Amino acid sequence: MKYVVILGDGMADYPQPKLNNKTPLMLANKPSIDSLCAKSQVGLVKTIPCGLKPGSDVANLSVLGYNVKECYTGRSPLEAGSIGINLLDTDVTARANLVTLSNEENYQDKTMVDYSAGEISSKEAKELIEYLAKHLNNEKRKLYNGISYRHCLVTAFGKVANTLTPPHDIINRKIKDYLPTDEVGLQYLQMQILSYELLKNHPINLERIKQGKNPANSLWFWGEGTKPNLQNFTERYGVKGAMISAVDLLKGIGKLADMQVIEVEGATGNYDTNFTGKASACINALKNGVDYVYVHMEAPDECGHHGDAEHKIYSIEQIDKLVVKPVLEYLQNCGEDFAILILPDHPTPLNLRTHVSDPVPFIMYKSNVKVNGTANSYTEEEARKTGVFIENGISLMQEFLQN
Repeated sequence: MKYVVILGDGMADYPQPKLNNKTPLMLANKPSIDSLCAKSQVGLVKTIPCGLKPGSDVANLSVLGYNVKECYTGRSPLEAGSIGINLLDTDVTARANLVTLSNEENYQDKTMVDYSAGEISSKEAKELIEYLAKHLNNEKRKLYNGISYRHCLVTAFGKVANTLTPPHDIINRKIKDYLPTDEVGLQYLQMQILSYELLKNHPINLERIKQGKNPANSLWFWGEGTKPNLQNFTERYGVKGAMISAVDLLKGIGKLADMQVIEVEGATGNYDTNFTGKASACINALKNGVDYVYVHMEAPDECGHHGDAEHKIYSIEQIDKLVVKPVLEYLQNCGEDFAILILPDHPTPLNLRTHVSDPVPFIMYKSNVKVNGTANSYTEEEARKTGVFIENGISLMQEFLQN
């Protein structure tokens, strides 16, 4: 039996007035996904446990079938695993975004212009992070380079702050109401202020401004946590698993769960990613002894954060055409029974430009199970109409892997 999960991060949405009260899933041309509806279970699943924030960390762990309230210790520790940082039990990590802030004189008066500094290239970011590290690193803390705008700070014998805010939650808002106020958070704030002074006139940023791009003029810390403890995925579910993703978060989850983490050249985490390469990597993994592949696409989520309806719809269509179609064709011809699960981790509504905790639509097809589906297409509304509701990701994964 072969199993494939195709995860369109942030793919679900709310009906949008600018889209004639439709969602991107309603408008996207996705014949391969929709063709499965009549013979699949379609419904809603709650991926965000009550009391937890609707982050991609919590949601993807839930979809993978982990009890988030038992294993989750923060977002940054999961990403640290991808970068190759061997955390100690006494370490505290924090995500360090390179962001674009407005240019008011006082730091507190600035606005969060761009949480990703214009999707800064990894090459530019590496130079900036190495420059900042010379000023910020000491015997207790160390700044590590990641991918694009996503980086990591590790503090030895640190404490977890209580008032750090994800930058993608406050786009176009004044930051003064979202700056940390607790003792540990204020230490992060001092580093952010210093990073602005160091970065505002850096040659890379001056060149980016000259080219009309957003400068990476400040660090922004969030997602802090301690060393996680994820059960080996094969021991948990009895299948050999692989993870395919462009982002450190999912790669880190894969490594910490002892899954095979597959790198795909040209995978960017946005709508210009190598969709075809991800599909090929999935198929090759299945051909070479992997039982379960988790294919994660960040693109719809990034478009949701930017309020970019056109490219969110485009991303869904590319997932259908360049990922679902070839993977499905391979599975149908591989000579084995198979199951395919398609869903987002959480909604990222275009009008809100951040994550929400609403249940997400899923479609589950099994070649060895006959289902008379009632959904006409794969959308939020059609999933709701079926009346199928799964309370948590663990139950969904258990049902998916039940042969």
